[in-house]
Order: sequence, then structure tokens, then C-alpha cells
Amino acid sequence: MSVLRVLHLVGSAVSDFYCNLSRLYAEDCLKNTANSALYEFHIAYISPDRQWRFPTSLDPSAIAAANPMSLAGAVQVLTQLNIDVMVPQMFCIPGMTQYRSLFDMLSIPYVGNPAELMALAADKAKTRAVVAAAGVSVPLGEVVRAGDRLSIDFPVVLKPLNADNSLGVALVKNAADYDAALQTALTHSEEVLVEKFIELGREVRCGIIVQAGELVCLPLEEYALDADTKPIRSYADKLKQNDDGNLSLTSKDSTKSWIVDKSDPITERVWAQARKCHIALGCRDYSLFDFRIDPDGQPWFLEAGLYCSFAQKSVLATMAKASGISLDTFFESMLQNALQGRSGTTLQQVI
Repeated sequence: MSVLRVLHLVGSAVSDFYCNLSRLYAEDCLKNTANSALYEFHIAYISPDRQWRFPTSLDPSAIAAANPMSLAGAVQVLTQLNIDVMVPQMFCIPGMTQYRSLFDMLSIPYVGNPAELMALAADKAKTRAVVAAAGVSVPLGEVVRAGDRLSIDFPVVLKPLNADNSLGVALVKNAADYDAALQTALTHSEEVLVEKFIELGREVRCGIIVQAGELVCLPLEEYALDADTKPIRSYADKLKQNDDGNLSLTSKDSTKSWIVDKSDPITERVWAQARKCHIALGCRDYSLFDFRIDPDGQPWFLEAGLYCSFAQKSVLATMAKASGISLDTFFESMLQNALQGRSGTTLQQVI
């Protein structure tokens, strides 16, 4: 019985921060989805100098010991490995776009959304325009550059246009604080999306997975916010850097986030909006969307996060578990989606 040759694409072509973030999630995935009866895992690791390595593990010493090579050399190795399917674990923009496109060119199917959609979703303004056209409620917003005048009344939320993990995000309540917040946001992106602040009712995330061609909405995840002391989520609510320089997750503490009971009235409202988002954007395999719920109970689209690491602590895995789908089953079903949808080969045929 042959096993499925699965490549985990890890690292970053941009920065050590994104390398560490990728490694954090990928290590969790490798540890918790390993099954030698089903899979033969391989790792391709890209560093900010765009060199490729094929380490035996994601331990820093194993990465350092692996032979660095150019793209041309990496393509030769990938051809020799005869990879069946790739799992994207890169979170930088080139990793979510250019590197996925490479695997399209190599005719190696991969799990998740295609490069062109990832490029669209990396631009918060374009993403909100697409879902708004599908009838999803979005806050009043505009894109600004340095020196542009703002036409939206305060309070507003500033978001670097293509940054992630709330880097540079700020709530600005008056004009006196605007310029400083804008300058900070501009250090993360050349353009900034400014949106009218939606008064806090609640803030949730909604995940969707595709099973047998059907959209399956997962239980919502809610985040701990307070209208007075914590009106929006910040970078510190998601990640922290430890004394050893490595990243760790802070948002997975049960005091900071939790699964919403499906009987909660907000669930169906958010699911309806999330389905519209998934279909309008043309997502495949899975999708993930953030919504702000105003005091009247209306969901407002905030942004899309169209990636999944399949780490035990990743959002979609947590939501799937809450709906009775184990990580092993979730991972296997997404591999099967990729194999059936992009290559015509099924997981059953491979194993």
C-alpha cells in the first residue's frame, strides 16, 4: 500500500517574523496530523533571501543543516520527490500568491484557495468591495495615502491595506490622534483602509469548509472585547514574542476566545453573510471571515482570512472540532478535495 506524499510549504520570502509565524503553525500541524500509514511528509522551507531548503524537520538546527538552493534546484528536488499534494503554510503575501502559482505551474495540486484569490484577499479594500456587491454589509470606508484628507467622521478604525494579525490597526476617536495613527499604519502598508467604527456588540469569526461539494458553516468563534476597555482586537491579542525570540499564540486562551453555541441567534445571521462572502469571492475548500456585530445584532464584514495551517490550535481546526470533526478527518478531507478537484486523483486511489 503506497502512502500519500504531502509537501508542507513553510517559511517566508519576506521576513523572519513571517518565517517564525509559519514555523509555529506548521510544527503544530506536522505533529498532530502525522500518520505514517497514510502520509509521507516532506518539508520545503523558504527563507527571506528566497533560498529553498528541504529539512528533515522544522527544528532550527535541522533547517540550518539543510542545503540552501535556488528555485531551479528546488524544482529539481520537487520533481524527484514526486509530490502528490502540497499544504501551503506560508503567510506572507509572496507565499500566498507567487509560491502557490509556482505549484500551479508544476501541476502539483494544493489545499486551499488559489493564488489569484489570495492576492485579492490580501487587499482589504478590494475584498470588502466584492462582498459588498454581493449584499454583505460593510462599514463606510475609504483608502488613504500619506497626505490625503479624511472624509469619514470620527471615530474610525485604521487598517494597513495588506497587513495581517492587526499590525498597525488603531481605533481613532478624534482628529487630534489621527495623524500619528496614520503614520504608524503607513509603516506597514503604503495605503490604509479607514472604516467607520462600528459600536461594539460582539465580534466573531465564521469558518466554512467544503464537504462533498456542499458549504458547511462551522460554529462561530467569539472574541473577548469590552466597549470601554478593549473596543477592538490588536496585535497583542493574537501573537506575542517570547524571550527566546519565538512567537506564540495568545488568542487561543479560553478567556480571550470561545466557541459560540449554535443555538445563539447570531449564528444563523452570520452564517448567511459568510455564505455570501464565500460564493462572491469564489473560495474553494475553506474560508474564514471576521464580523463585527453591532448593538442591534447586525453583522458587519471586517475582513477575510482565506488560509488554514491545519494546526491543532488554528481557527478552522478549532471550529471543526467543535462541530464534531476531528483534525485528522478535517485534514484528510481537505487533501481529498485538492486531489479530486485539481488532479482527478482521489485519496483512496493513492492509498
